[in-house]
Amino acid sequence: MVAGWEWDETLFAGAAPYYRRGRLPYAPGLAEALADALRLDGRGRLLDVGCGPGTVALSLAHLFAEIVGVDPDGGMLAEAERGAAEAGVAGKARWVRATAEELPAGLGTFTVASFAQSFHWMDRDLVAATVREMLGPGGALVHISDLKTETRSVDGLPHPAVPYPAIDELVRRYLGPVRRAGRGVLRHGTPGGEAEVFRRAGFHGPGRHVVPGGQALERTVDDVVAGVFSMSFSAPHLFGTDRDGFEADLRRLLNEASPAGRFSERQPSTEVFVWWRDADGLSRRS
Repeated sequence: MVAGWEWDETLFAGAAPYYRRGRLPYAPGLAEALADALRLDGRGRLLDVGCGPGTVALSLAHLFAEIVGVDPDGGMLAEAERGAAEAGVAGKARWVRATAEELPAGLGTFTVASFAQSFHWMDRDLVAATVREMLGPGGALVHISDLKTETRSVDGLPHPAVPYPAIDELVRRYLGPVRRAGRGVLRHGTPGGEAEVFRRAGFHGPGRHVVPGGQALERTVDDVVAGVFSMSFSAPHLFGTDRDGFEADLRRLLNEASPAGRFSERQPSTEVFVWWRDADGLSRRS
């Protein structure tokens, strides 16, 4: 856990309806890369911890016999249920409202456990050790995130870049200079150093895989607004009675940046670290 901060149920309160529209997708080819790295064959079980609206679990559903998403936010799970129905995989999807610290929660044994930009919110040592015990022999944990080290230019694209620095400044004007997170604040951001946490828990690895992005994306004003409200540090509830005023100012800022109401971005690349439950799993794939 982050020193001086405790998770609470308001962390993403009100953000779920904005998530699928507002968040940039993971790079095309993520499912294929994981199928190859993990030798997935349509059998087995996936545990997606901190699943949100099912973004990763649903994209991998065809690679497993069952997917189980765990998240403490009921709104996120409702979105995941809708997504599963739309994708025609509701029959093999299960959504469990629980914190990661409440695992194993009687959920059984899994082939793969995934954390997609969620692990930093958890009691990481506790959760890593618990999840390792939930994996069967040869099982793997995958840690998924956008590739943080790349520069994504919009040079040559038809619309202006999303004015992220100006958006950040507007959020600070309404919410203050220290990053908000639920009912608390994160003065120093979220923690890193996941590799040491996984090693302490007894995992072996990692294998690193980068799924390339770079594809041109077009974003509307509504897309960008949804992206802002999907973030923990600018979730709708944080603005209280100023929410409408903030959104009006945000839309004004965006329309000034692009009178046509369109923005260009490049698809982020996706970075995946694969950690094996035991050394045999690692050696079979080295």
